[in-house]
Amino acid sequence: MGNRREFLTATAAGLAAAAAPARAAEERTAAPNTAPNTAPAAAPPVGMPRDMILLNMRRGDGYALGVKTRDGVLDVEAAGRALGMPAPADMDDLLQNGRGPALRALIDAVEAAPDGRFMLAESGIAYAPVVTRPEKIIMMGFNYRHHAEETGTPIPKDPPLFNKYNNALNHHGGTITLPTQAAREFDYETELVMVFGRECRNVSEADALDYLAGYCTGNDFSARDLQTLTSQFMIGKTSDGFAPLGPYLVTADRVKNPNNLKLKTLVNGQVRQDWSTNDMIFNCRQLISFASKVMTIKPGDIFYTGTPQGVIFGEKTPRKDRAWLKPGDEVVSELEGLGELRFRLV
Repeated sequence: MGNRREFLTATAAGLAAAAAPARAAEERTAAPNTAPNTAPAAAPPVGMPRDMILLNMRRGDGYALGVKTRDGVLDVEAAGRALGMPAPADMDDLLQNGRGPALRALIDAVEAAPDGRFMLAESGIAYAPVVTRPEKIIMMGFNYRHHAEETGTPIPKDPPLFNKYNNALNHHGGTITLPTQAAREFDYETELVMVFGRECRNVSEADALDYLAGYCTGNDFSARDLQTLTSQFMIGKTSDGFAPLGPYLVTADRVKNPNNLKLKTLVNGQVRQDWSTNDMIFNCRQLISFASKVMTIKPGDIFYTGTPQGVIFGEKTPRKDRAWLKPGDEVVSELEGLGELRFRLV
């Protein structure tokens, strides 16, 4: 047995040695112009978008990216195709793959040689949610002192986080089909939403805002009877369309202080909430730092930061007598500098 094993080993070694020159010749023939020390092509630069107002647009069965400019909305896909330049396909591609530098180069090229073919009138835009494929939608409950007080909730000592799912994502100009077979106490919550552009884990409060691509206007739409059915909020928060978001992502460098923005909600033209993000119990830096110690936050993830007082849930009349939201109502959520988010209930 030992001699047979030694024979097979020697035979295999001989065959390999004999084959080596032939393989080398084949490789030289297949790539005759390849220099042995040629360096690999440099990877494209990776980074977040900066100094932009961005839109995610619906296009056929997919999405497309737009940039709001003084001349209209730049159709990023059309410009990239016409100029032969790489361009992010949509907001999730931009954020999750760090394609900010490629988008910046494309915008610079368009500005150097303006071409009206690439510009869309915003009045004709079919909006999509600002992001459509986040790994996580993180929610913050009772983050404004007066909101906690109006609902009889103790001021939290630590951020009470919960979640929504992607089925809840909705867009500017969208509709929410109320799940009236399961609930009747429908309510609004206008909120500042943080959108991440870098992977975020165990970050300090001092560095926390550096991980954000930008901010947008959101509404944590809620079914209060489902929210309070058990000790968990989730079933009252994540019905289809319960997370309107938009119309814009305003890059972080354009928002000097996210904790000093005016916030407003209107229902059928009547002001319901009118306050400021400076009243947060846990500011944006604290929220990011706390959450990043619990989980890894990925580019394209979003974080709703809570709502101030003025919700129907906080009214003092008996719940059965309150004028909960109903089909036909229009809700408008406004954040200073971030745009006006409108949606209707059906």
